Amino acid sequence: MTETPPSTDEQRLDDVDRVLSRADTRARMRGPLAGAQALQDATTVADGFGDGEQFDREERQALRRVGGLSTELEDVTEVEYRQLRLENVVLVGVHPQGATEDAENSLRELAALAETAGAVVLDGVLQRRPHPDPATYIGRGKAEELRDIVAAVGADTVIADTELAASQRRALEDVVKVKVIDRTTVILDIFSQHAKSREGKAQVELAQLEYLLPRLRGWGESMSRQAGGQVGAGGAGMGSRGPGETKIELDRRRIRTRMAQLRRQIRDFAPARDAKRAERKRNTIPAVAIAGYTNAGKSSLLNRLTRAGVLVENALFATLDATVRRSVTEDGRIYTLTDTVGFVRNLPHQLVEAFRSTLEEVGDADVIVHVVDGSHPDPAAQLATVHDVIGDVGARDTREIVVFNKADLIDDDARLLLRGLVPSAVFVSSRTGEGIDELRQVIEDALPLPEVELRVLLPYDRGDLVSAVHEHGMIYEELHEAEGTALHARVGAALAGRLEAFLA
Repeated sequence: MTETPPSTDEQRLDDVDRVLSRADTRARMRGPLAGAQALQDATTVADGFGDGEQFDREERQALRRVGGLSTELEDVTEVEYRQLRLENVVLVGVHPQGATEDAENSLRELAALAETAGAVVLDGVLQRRPHPDPATYIGRGKAEELRDIVAAVGADTVIADTELAASQRRALEDVVKVKVIDRTTVILDIFSQHAKSREGKAQVELAQLEYLLPRLRGWGESMSRQAGGQVGAGGAGMGSRGPGETKIELDRRRIRTRMAQLRRQIRDFAPARDAKRAERKRNTIPAVAIAGYTNAGKSSLLNRLTRAGVLVENALFATLDATVRRSVTEDGRIYTLTDTVGFVRNLPHQLVEAFRSTLEEVGDADVIVHVVDGSHPDPAAQLATVHDVIGDVGARDTREIVVFNKADLIDDDARLLLRGLVPSAVFVSSRTGEGIDELRQVIEDALPLPEVELRVLLPYDRGDLVSAVHEHGMIYEELHEAEGTALHARVGAALAGRLEAFLA
């Protein structure tokens, strides 16, 4: 008795089941770094706690990759079920003897960077050696072991926890047989994904081109030299005589031309920034810059303090563009709060140069609110990294307020250790609101006072001056008398000149 052949619909369902079952198997593949990622657990991430409307988050999450679904086809029936596959990566690092803990923290951070860039971390390996191998970074023998690991877990990319030279990257690729990139490439990729404004996009492109220029390389004959005479273009003879310039030289020249255009474009943005900054200085409005490590909670803190509605996401470098918001002290003084780009250890110097215009907000601030992730395994390294960048932009002498964020995730013992690092620090939680009022008071106390103290008697027809003193000064006493309004206040030098005729 013969079996009835399956119908077309039944065959189609069998094909779907086969594809999805293989997808589930691959999705379950995870390396030892899966539980040690630097990003927070989803249950501890703030969601709607004073963050305001965030349309940017909806836009960023509108298109998401689907992990674990293969793009390789086994037969033609799988074509319509093919999905975009996340890049599977293996991390590799080198550390000297005695620096194991620091190297592990750095590798966890690299795992978070890779995850933010859109990859799945399958495994991570560290090698102890005094110095990286100049040829293959980890040495020939370890490179062959890495090749076996890559083949075993099914990875398609290796990420090195450093900035590789072009020769090291090429030699390592020749051994492991998959694409090799470095930490700088991952950071630049994240920046290119998250840049929104024209200035941010120009800054990221400039940094990418500066990184690419010395690492440009040819592929086969596509960048071979053109020569004159019968040997030109592989012996093609007449019509093939060129200037004798290689394709790679042409590309380098195009990159340099584009870099010059981007630098001019970034310089053209400066007058608008300077005008806004000059207006704040003219009105003696103090500036407070929120700086800190990436994913420490700077944007969440800004939203808590001002309900700015800045994008908040559990990702590294979620926001790149500086956001300025207005705030008012209890005694009526106006000041600005600025959310700046986050920092990370081994931040590529190309990014520091390209984002110098954004970092100017830190250099020109009257007060720096330095946000540190209190739940991070190595907060001291975060403090040191941010202090290095603050020094690079010439803001070492600026008044600094250290804030340990995410206080709801740390216990009393951890608080004691953090207090030992910075005795004057403020503990806050952007998620629960703990310590926000104390921080606001500390910021207000740190703001510079207007330099001129005076007593004036302003006629009732000069309400504009009374309003200016209320908006830009600090009032100690205000009395309404028969001749006008008597004020005892502190004001800036420019406003003091306008009030000089009414001194009591």
